[in-house]
Amino acid sequence: MRNEQTIFALSSGRPPAAIAVIRISGPRASAALIRLMGRVPEPRHATFARLCDPATKEIIDEALALWFPGPRSETGEDMAELQVHGGRAVVARLLEVLGGLQGFRLAEPGEFTRRAFEHGRLDLTAVEGLADLIYADTQAQRRQAFEQFKGLLGSRAETWRARLIEARALLEAGIDFSDEGDVPEELAARAVEIIAPLAQEIGRAGAGQGERLREGLRVAIAGAPNVGKSTLLNRLARREAAIVSPHAGTTRDVIEVHLDLAGYPLTLLDTAGLRETVDPVEQEGVRRAWSAVAEADLVLWIVDPEAGGGDAALPSPPLRPQNELWVLLNKSDLLAPAVQVQVAAKLAERIDGHTVLTLSAATGAGVETLVQALSGFAEKFFTAEPALVTRERHRAALREAGAALAAALRLRPAGHEELVAEQVRLATRALEGLTGRIGVEDVLDTIFREFCIGK
Repeated sequence: MRNEQTIFALSSGRPPAAIAVIRISGPRASAALIRLMGRVPEPRHATFARLCDPATKEIIDEALALWFPGPRSETGEDMAELQVHGGRAVVARLLEVLGGLQGFRLAEPGEFTRRAFEHGRLDLTAVEGLADLIYADTQAQRRQAFEQFKGLLGSRAETWRARLIEARALLEAGIDFSDEGDVPEELAARAVEIIAPLAQEIGRAGAGQGERLREGLRVAIAGAPNVGKSTLLNRLARREAAIVSPHAGTTRDVIEVHLDLAGYPLTLLDTAGLRETVDPVEQEGVRRAWSAVAEADLVLWIVDPEAGGGDAALPSPPLRPQNELWVLLNKSDLLAPAVQVQVAAKLAERIDGHTVLTLSAATGAGVETLVQALSGFAEKFFTAEPALVTRERHRAALREAGAALAAALRLRPAGHEELVAEQVRLATRALEGLTGRIGVEDVLDTIFREFCIGK
């Protein structure tokens, strides 16, 4: 019933604006054009139109109208766009007139895109790519989202699915002709020739961490109290994001700052000073600080030169294997150059294998070197893997498909063609769930809630 209704919404930004775009999609989209401008314009050609109130015949605005008959439209159904002047009164009156037409209603968040999905114009991976494209903050995120939107994973999954269907057909033909001597064995062997490389390809596709580019690189700034963590955060953020005080224990919670670093998303985490304390509030801050350190991709461990590097011990509890630790000798402005070199060398000996940098968060000396190092780390972190998988849902579907194909290959030597065929069927279903062909009703509402009204 909902798809039988014609939907409309403002698809551009909130007025006032130079231009506002109102979209209409559904079986009565052409009727809206007739009521407003007296005719349906030529398909896919911008047409000048005087939009009138159907009740009073008063001209509401002069605009451009576009008509996209289905199924060759973005949503796969009849669709119209009105490009009007972006004043609040113009937009409000047109939306009011459309809402008064029989069979019309205001679109829900993401409903235009959902109709495109339901009419086969987009698969689910492309829908997710479009959502990521809308919310991309950096150029790297934009590039990855656009590739997904244009079918990077969806097209690959459809190719895999077609090959699995071919393999399954061979297996089932062998089962049907089991009384024909060596024919079944030949067909099963041909099926394995398809399944074996496909299992490896799917396994490689799901091995990366492409979804991390959507979330951003997490960098924790940690260390003892009063070593300059918050000062460094403010210097990198280029604003007063955290309170700086000479009193220990000022930072009690984890402060997050999101940055665009050479086109890559980065989240800086300023943490509480790590020390033993009897203050229950500060104890909770220290616990959260250790949690941020444990979950970070990169830890910037700040060292006070007045301590001679004595507080530069590796974080405990220990880091995960994928964590990287850099030790930053801060407050270099308080040390003579010769002493800086001496302390840095001492640190390097104690923490062999970790990067050691010298800087002054207060004056900015050495901070540009740190930024360049962070940019290089981000580029290496994100480009060392394919961007084929960008969400955990993708990874789960590929794991399911890969596990089924691995089971099929294990069963094949025992001659259980029926069981092998069933595993191939399960792998095919996993890929169909990935692209949204089947079994995704439980995730659709969640995905489309990410969209704004009008998209």
